[in-house]
Amino acid sequence: MDRSKKIIRTSIVGIAANVLLSVFKMVVGLISNSIAIVLDSINNLSDALSSVITIIGAKIAGKKPDKQHPFCHGRFEYIAASVIALIILYAGITSFIESVKRIITPVMPDYSVAALIIVAVAVIIKFLLGKYVERTGKSINSSALIASGKDAILDSAVSLSTLVAAGIFLIWGVSTEAYLAAIIALLLVKTSVDILRETIAQILGERAEGELARRVKEIVSDYDQVYGVYDLILHNYGPDTYVGSVHIEVPDVMTVAELDKLERDIVERVYAAEGVILTGISVYGRNTTNAEAIEVRHVIRKIVMSHDYALQFHGFYIDEERKLIQFDVVVDFALDDKSQACADLTAEVKALYPDYEVRIVFDSDASDIL
Repeated sequence: MDRSKKIIRTSIVGIAANVLLSVFKMVVGLISNSIAIVLDSINNLSDALSSVITIIGAKIAGKKPDKQHPFCHGRFEYIAASVIALIILYAGITSFIESVKRIITPVMPDYSVAALIIVAVAVIIKFLLGKYVERTGKSINSSALIASGKDAILDSAVSLSTLVAAGIFLIWGVSTEAYLAAIIALLLVKTSVDILRETIAQILGERAEGELARRVKEIVSDYDQVYGVYDLILHNYGPDTYVGSVHIEVPDVMTVAELDKLERDIVERVYAAEGVILTGISVYGRNTTNAEAIEVRHVIRKIVMSHDYALQFHGFYIDEERKLIQFDVVVDFALDDKSQACADLTAEVKALYPDYEVRIVFDSDASDIL
Protein backbone atom coordinates (compact mmCIF):
# COMPACT_ATOMS: atom_id res chain seq x y z
CA MET A 1 0.00 0.00 0.00
CA ASP A 2 1.42 3.41 -0.97
CA ARG A 3 1.92 6.27 1.48
CA SER A 4 -1.17 8.27 0.49
CA LYS A 5 -3.49 5.26 0.83
CA LYS A 6 -2.09 4.51 4.31
CA ILE A 7 -2.80 8.08 5.43
CA ILE A 8 -6.34 7.95 4.07
CA ARG A 9 -7.08 4.52 5.56
CA THR A 10 -5.75 5.55 8.98
CA SER A 11 -7.73 8.80 8.88
CA ILE A 12 -10.97 6.99 7.98
CA VAL A 13 -10.49 4.73 11.01
CA GLY A 14 -10.00 7.87 13.10
CA ILE A 15 -13.16 9.52 11.72
CA ALA A 16 -15.33 6.48 12.41
CA ALA A 17 -13.99 6.01 15.95
CA ASN A 18 -14.28 9.69 16.87
CA VAL A 19 -17.82 10.12 15.57
CA LEU A 20 -19.02 7.08 17.53
CA LEU A 21 -17.22 8.21 20.67
CA SER A 22 -18.62 11.73 20.29
CA VAL A 23 -22.22 10.49 20.08
CA PHE A 24 -21.87 8.23 23.14
CA LYS A 25 -20.11 10.89 25.21
CA MET A 26 -22.60 13.61 24.29
CA VAL A 27 -25.49 11.44 25.44
CA VAL A 28 -23.67 10.49 28.65
CA GLY A 29 -22.59 14.07 29.30
CA LEU A 30 -26.08 15.51 28.92
CA ILE A 31 -27.67 12.81 31.07
CA SER A 32 -25.08 13.13 33.86
CA ASN A 33 -24.87 16.94 33.59
CA SER A 34 -21.08 16.66 33.20
CA ILE A 35 -19.34 19.59 31.45
CA ALA A 36 -16.14 17.57 31.19
CA ILE A 37 -17.82 14.74 29.26
CA VAL A 38 -19.71 17.18 26.99
CA LEU A 39 -16.50 19.03 26.17
CA ASP A 40 -14.79 15.70 25.59
CA SER A 41 -17.56 14.81 23.12
CA ILE A 42 -17.08 18.07 21.22
CA ASN A 43 -13.36 17.45 21.19
CA ASN A 44 -13.97 14.07 19.53
CA LEU A 45 -15.84 15.84 16.75
CA SER A 46 -12.89 18.20 16.26
CA ASP A 47 -10.66 15.13 16.02
CA ALA A 48 -12.90 13.72 13.28
CA LEU A 49 -12.57 17.04 11.46
CA SER A 50 -8.80 16.80 11.86
CA SER A 51 -8.88 13.40 10.17
CA VAL A 52 -10.90 14.87 7.28
CA ILE A 53 -8.28 17.60 6.88
CA THR A 54 -5.55 14.94 6.95
CA ILE A 55 -7.25 13.12 4.08
CA ILE A 56 -7.57 16.34 2.08
CA GLY A 57 -3.93 17.14 2.81
CA ALA A 58 -2.82 13.68 1.69
CA LYS A 59 -4.81 13.96 -1.53
CA ILE A 60 -3.34 17.35 -2.43
CA ALA A 61 0.18 16.43 -1.29
CA GLY A 62 0.05 13.29 -3.42
CA LYS A 63 -0.70 15.16 -6.65
CA LYS A 64 1.85 14.80 -9.41
CA PRO A 65 4.22 17.67 -10.29
CA ASP A 66 2.81 20.31 -12.61
CA LYS A 67 4.03 23.45 -14.35
CA GLN A 68 3.45 25.65 -11.29
CA HIS A 69 4.74 23.11 -8.76
CA PRO A 70 7.58 21.15 -10.38
CA PHE A 71 8.68 19.66 -7.04
CA CYS A 72 5.29 18.11 -6.22
CA HIS A 73 2.84 19.30 -3.58
CA GLY A 74 4.28 17.53 -0.54
CA ARG A 75 4.53 20.64 1.62
CA PHE A 76 0.73 20.78 1.78
CA GLU A 77 0.97 18.10 4.47
CA TYR A 78 2.69 20.67 6.67
CA ILE A 79 -0.16 23.10 6.01
CA ALA A 80 -2.68 20.39 6.92
CA ALA A 81 -0.79 19.72 10.16
CA SER A 82 -0.87 23.45 10.94
CA VAL A 83 -4.65 23.55 10.41
CA ILE A 84 -5.05 20.55 12.73
CA ALA A 85 -2.94 22.37 15.33
CA LEU A 86 -5.22 25.42 15.05
CA ILE A 87 -8.26 23.18 15.58
CA ILE A 88 -6.62 21.73 18.70
CA LEU A 89 -5.79 25.26 19.85
CA TYR A 90 -9.39 26.37 19.39
CA ALA A 91 -10.64 23.30 21.26
CA GLY A 92 -8.19 23.99 24.09
CA ILE A 93 -9.14 27.66 24.43
CA THR A 94 -12.91 27.06 24.32
CA SER A 95 -12.60 24.16 26.76
CA PHE A 96 -10.63 26.35 29.16
CA ILE A 97 -13.25 29.12 28.96
CA GLU A 98 -16.10 26.69 29.65
CA SER A 99 -14.16 25.11 32.50
CA VAL A 100 -13.58 28.49 34.12
CA LYS A 101 -17.30 29.24 33.83
CA ARG A 102 -18.09 26.00 35.67
CA ILE A 103 -15.50 26.82 38.34
CA ILE A 104 -17.19 30.18 38.92
CA THR A 105 -20.70 28.73 38.72
CA PRO A 106 -20.49 25.09 39.86
CA VAL A 107 -23.07 22.52 38.74
CA MET A 108 -23.15 19.20 40.56
CA PRO A 109 -22.76 16.23 38.19
CA ASP A 110 -24.89 13.08 38.43
CA TYR A 111 -22.75 10.11 37.48
CA SER A 112 -24.17 6.68 36.76
CA VAL A 113 -22.37 3.36 36.56
CA ALA A 114 -23.27 3.01 32.86
CA ALA A 115 -21.91 6.48 32.12
CA LEU A 116 -18.61 5.75 33.83
CA ILE A 117 -18.25 2.41 32.03
CA ILE A 118 -18.74 4.15 28.67
CA VAL A 119 -16.14 6.79 29.56
CA ALA A 120 -13.70 4.07 30.71
CA VAL A 121 -14.11 2.21 27.43
CA ALA A 122 -13.62 5.52 25.58
CA VAL A 123 -10.32 6.08 27.40
CA ILE A 124 -8.97 2.74 26.19
CA ILE A 125 -10.27 3.16 22.63
CA LYS A 126 -8.94 6.70 22.32
CA PHE A 127 -5.52 5.78 23.66
CA LEU A 128 -5.18 2.79 21.32
CA LEU A 129 -6.42 4.90 18.40
CA GLY A 130 -3.90 7.63 19.21
CA LYS A 131 -0.99 5.18 19.39
CA TYR A 132 -2.09 3.57 16.12
CA VAL A 133 -2.36 6.90 14.29
CA GLU A 134 0.90 8.26 15.73
CA ARG A 135 2.80 5.03 14.97
CA THR A 136 1.50 5.01 11.40
CA GLY A 137 2.40 8.68 11.02
CA LYS A 138 5.96 8.06 12.17
CA SER A 139 6.36 5.01 9.92
CA ILE A 140 5.48 7.05 6.80
CA ASN A 141 6.79 10.41 8.05
CA SER A 142 3.40 12.15 8.05
CA SER A 143 3.36 15.23 10.31
CA ALA A 144 -0.44 15.48 9.98
CA LEU A 145 -0.99 11.92 11.25
CA ILE A 146 1.56 12.40 14.03
CA ALA A 147 -0.29 15.55 15.13
CA SER A 148 -3.63 13.71 15.09
CA GLY A 149 -2.15 10.81 17.04
CA LYS A 150 -0.72 13.08 19.74
CA ASP A 151 -4.07 14.84 20.03
CA ALA A 152 -5.89 11.52 20.43
CA ILE A 153 -3.52 10.35 23.16
CA LEU A 154 -4.02 13.61 25.01
CA ASP A 155 -7.79 13.19 24.58
CA SER A 156 -7.58 9.84 26.34
CA ALA A 157 -6.02 11.74 29.24
CA VAL A 158 -8.98 14.14 29.12
CA SER A 159 -11.39 11.22 29.43
CA LEU A 160 -9.28 9.65 32.17
CA SER A 161 -9.41 12.90 34.14
CA THR A 162 -13.20 12.72 33.93
CA LEU A 163 -13.09 9.28 35.55
CA VAL A 164 -10.76 10.58 38.24
CA ALA A 165 -13.10 13.51 38.90
CA ALA A 166 -16.05 11.12 39.07
CA GLY A 167 -14.23 8.91 41.57
CA ILE A 168 -13.39 11.87 43.79
CA PHE A 169 -17.01 13.06 43.66
CA LEU A 170 -18.49 9.66 44.43
CA ILE A 171 -16.09 9.01 47.33
CA TRP A 172 -15.76 12.46 48.94
CA GLY A 173 -18.61 14.42 47.36
CA VAL A 174 -16.25 17.07 45.99
CA SER A 175 -16.65 18.14 42.34
CA THR A 176 -13.23 18.69 40.75
CA GLU A 177 -14.01 18.01 37.09
CA ALA A 178 -14.07 21.70 36.12
CA TYR A 179 -10.56 22.17 37.55
CA LEU A 180 -9.26 19.02 35.85
CA ALA A 181 -10.91 20.10 32.59
CA ALA A 182 -9.14 23.46 32.83
CA ILE A 183 -5.76 21.78 33.31
CA ILE A 184 -6.34 19.45 30.36
CA ALA A 185 -7.45 22.43 28.24
CA LEU A 186 -4.14 24.15 28.94
CA LEU A 187 -2.33 20.95 27.91
CA LEU A 188 -4.29 21.02 24.64
CA VAL A 189 -3.14 24.60 24.06
CA LYS A 190 0.47 23.64 24.73
CA THR A 191 0.26 20.66 22.36
CA SER A 192 -1.17 22.82 19.58
CA VAL A 193 1.55 25.43 20.01
CA ASP A 194 4.25 22.75 19.85
CA ILE A 195 2.77 21.29 16.65
CA LEU A 196 2.42 24.75 15.10
CA ARG A 197 6.03 25.61 15.96
CA GLU A 198 7.26 22.41 14.33
CA THR A 199 5.17 22.65 11.15
CA ILE A 200 5.88 26.36 10.62
CA ALA A 201 9.60 25.60 10.94
CA GLN A 202 9.20 22.92 8.23
CA ILE A 203 7.36 25.33 5.95
CA LEU A 204 9.95 28.08 6.47
CA GLY A 205 12.78 25.63 5.77
CA GLU A 206 15.02 24.01 8.35
CA ARG A 207 18.59 22.86 8.25
CA ALA A 208 19.07 19.45 6.72
CA GLU A 209 18.62 16.70 9.29
CA GLY A 210 22.07 15.60 10.48
CA GLU A 211 21.79 11.89 9.73
CA LEU A 212 20.55 12.46 6.17
CA ALA A 213 23.25 15.07 5.51
CA ARG A 214 25.90 12.70 6.85
CA ARG A 215 24.75 9.85 4.60
CA VAL A 216 24.67 12.05 1.50
CA LYS A 217 28.15 13.40 2.22
CA GLU A 218 29.49 9.90 2.79
CA ILE A 219 28.20 8.77 -0.60
CA VAL A 220 29.74 11.75 -2.40
CA SER A 221 33.08 11.55 -0.58
CA ASP A 222 33.37 7.83 -1.41
CA TYR A 223 34.85 8.70 -4.81
CA ASP A 224 38.66 8.80 -5.04
CA GLN A 225 38.56 11.98 -7.13
CA VAL A 226 36.58 13.85 -4.42
CA TYR A 227 38.89 15.44 -1.85
CA GLY A 228 36.09 17.14 0.10
CA VAL A 229 32.32 17.64 0.22
CA TYR A 230 31.04 21.05 1.29
CA ASP A 231 28.09 23.45 1.31
CA LEU A 232 25.42 20.77 1.17
CA ILE A 233 22.01 22.42 0.88
CA LEU A 234 18.83 20.33 1.03
CA HIS A 235 15.41 21.84 0.34
CA ASN A 236 12.47 19.92 1.77
CA TYR A 237 9.42 19.85 -0.51
CA GLY A 238 7.42 17.48 1.69
CA PRO A 239 8.06 14.30 3.67
CA ASP A 240 10.92 12.35 2.11
CA THR A 241 11.19 14.78 -0.81
CA TYR A 242 14.52 16.59 -0.94
CA VAL A 243 16.15 18.64 -3.68
CA GLY A 244 19.69 19.86 -3.08
CA SER A 245 23.07 21.03 -4.21
CA VAL A 246 26.63 20.47 -3.06
CA HIS A 247 30.22 21.57 -3.64
CA ILE A 248 32.95 19.02 -4.24
CA GLU A 249 36.71 19.56 -4.22
CA VAL A 250 38.55 17.74 -7.02
CA PRO A 251 42.05 17.73 -8.57
CA ASP A 252 42.63 20.76 -10.77
CA VAL A 253 43.89 18.48 -13.57
CA MET A 254 40.56 16.73 -14.19
CA THR A 255 39.10 17.13 -17.67
CA VAL A 256 35.55 18.24 -18.43
CA ALA A 257 34.72 14.72 -19.60
CA GLU A 258 35.99 13.24 -16.33
CA LEU A 259 34.03 15.78 -14.29
CA ASP A 260 30.88 15.11 -16.28
CA LYS A 261 31.10 11.38 -15.62
CA LEU A 262 31.84 11.94 -11.92
CA GLU A 263 28.91 14.30 -11.41
CA ARG A 264 26.45 12.02 -13.21
CA ASP A 265 27.57 9.06 -11.11
CA ILE A 266 27.17 11.07 -7.89
CA VAL A 267 23.66 12.25 -8.80
CA GLU A 268 22.53 8.71 -9.64
CA ARG A 269 24.00 7.14 -6.49
CA VAL A 270 22.62 9.76 -4.10
CA TYR A 271 19.13 9.49 -5.59
CA ALA A 272 19.17 5.69 -5.58
CA ALA A 273 20.36 5.52 -1.96
CA GLU A 274 18.55 8.45 -0.32
CA GLY A 275 15.93 9.72 -2.77
CA VAL A 276 17.65 13.14 -2.77
CA ILE A 277 17.74 14.94 -6.12
CA LEU A 278 21.01 16.83 -6.50
CA THR A 279 20.18 19.50 -9.04
CA GLY A 280 23.59 21.12 -8.84
CA ILE A 281 27.14 20.02 -8.12
CA SER A 282 29.64 22.87 -8.05
CA VAL A 283 33.36 22.25 -8.27
CA TYR A 284 36.33 23.52 -6.30
CA GLY A 285 39.65 22.78 -7.93
CA ARG A 286 42.56 21.86 -5.62
CA ASN A 287 46.15 22.58 -6.56
CA THR A 288 47.84 19.22 -7.06
CA THR A 289 50.87 20.00 -9.22
CA ASN A 290 52.11 23.18 -7.53
CA ALA A 291 54.11 22.23 -4.42
CA GLU A 292 54.33 25.85 -3.25
CA ALA A 293 50.54 26.23 -3.47
CA ILE A 294 50.09 23.12 -1.34
CA GLU A 295 52.36 24.59 1.35
CA VAL A 296 50.56 27.96 1.23
CA ARG A 297 47.25 26.14 1.72
CA HIS A 298 48.53 24.59 4.96
CA VAL A 299 49.77 27.96 6.25
CA ILE A 300 46.54 29.81 5.48
CA ARG A 301 44.38 27.02 6.85
CA LYS A 302 46.24 27.29 10.17
CA ILE A 303 45.61 31.05 10.25
CA VAL A 304 41.91 30.68 9.47
CA MET A 305 41.23 27.93 12.00
CA SER A 306 42.95 29.90 14.77
CA HIS A 307 39.86 32.13 14.85
CA ASP A 308 37.01 30.96 17.10
CA TYR A 309 34.34 31.84 14.56
CA ALA A 310 35.86 29.59 11.87
CA LEU A 311 34.19 26.17 11.66
CA GLN A 312 35.63 24.97 8.38
CA PHE A 313 38.17 25.93 5.70
CA HIS A 314 37.68 24.73 2.12
CA GLY A 315 37.72 25.63 -1.55
CA PHE A 316 41.34 26.83 -1.45
CA TYR A 317 42.96 27.55 -4.82
CA ILE A 318 45.88 29.60 -6.05
CA ASP A 319 45.66 30.98 -9.58
CA GLU A 320 49.27 31.82 -10.44
CA GLU A 321 48.35 33.37 -13.75
CA ARG A 322 46.08 35.93 -12.12
CA LYS A 323 48.07 36.04 -8.86
CA LEU A 324 44.89 35.17 -6.95
CA ILE A 325 44.34 33.31 -3.67
CA GLN A 326 40.75 32.30 -2.94
CA PHE A 327 39.00 30.12 -0.38
CA ASP A 328 35.81 29.77 1.67
CA VAL A 329 35.33 29.79 5.42
CA VAL A 330 32.27 28.35 7.18
CA VAL A 331 31.59 30.64 10.12
CA ASP A 332 29.53 30.33 13.27
CA PHE A 333 26.00 31.77 13.08
CA ALA A 334 26.81 33.65 16.29
CA LEU A 335 29.35 35.86 14.46
CA ASP A 336 27.75 39.32 14.47
CA ASP A 337 29.84 41.34 12.00
CA LYS A 338 30.82 38.98 9.19
CA SER A 339 31.89 41.80 6.91
CA GLN A 340 34.42 43.14 9.39
CA ALA A 341 35.71 39.68 10.28
CA CYS A 342 36.15 38.88 6.60
CA ALA A 343 37.99 42.16 6.01
CA ASP A 344 40.29 41.50 8.97
CA LEU A 345 41.08 37.96 7.82
CA THR A 346 41.71 39.18 4.28
CA ALA A 347 44.18 41.73 5.59
CA GLU A 348 45.86 39.07 7.74
CA VAL A 349 46.43 36.78 4.75
CA LYS A 350 47.35 39.67 2.46
CA ALA A 351 50.10 40.71 4.87
CA LEU A 352 51.76 37.30 4.36
CA TYR A 353 51.27 37.22 0.59
CA PRO A 354 51.28 40.84 -0.58
CA ASP A 355 51.81 39.94 -4.25
CA TYR A 356 48.45 38.16 -4.44
CA GLU A 357 44.88 39.32 -4.52
CA VAL A 358 42.96 37.59 -1.71
CA ARG A 359 39.29 36.64 -2.08
CA ILE A 360 37.50 35.07 0.89
CA VAL A 361 33.88 33.90 1.00
CA PHE A 362 32.22 33.54 4.41
CA ASP A 363 29.66 30.71 4.34
CA SER A 364 27.04 29.50 6.80
CA ASP A 365 26.65 25.76 6.96
CA ALA A 366 23.15 24.69 5.92
CA SER A 367 23.29 21.17 7.33
CA ASP A 368 23.75 19.76 10.83
CA ILE A 369 27.08 18.20 9.92
CA LEU A 370 30.24 19.83 8.52
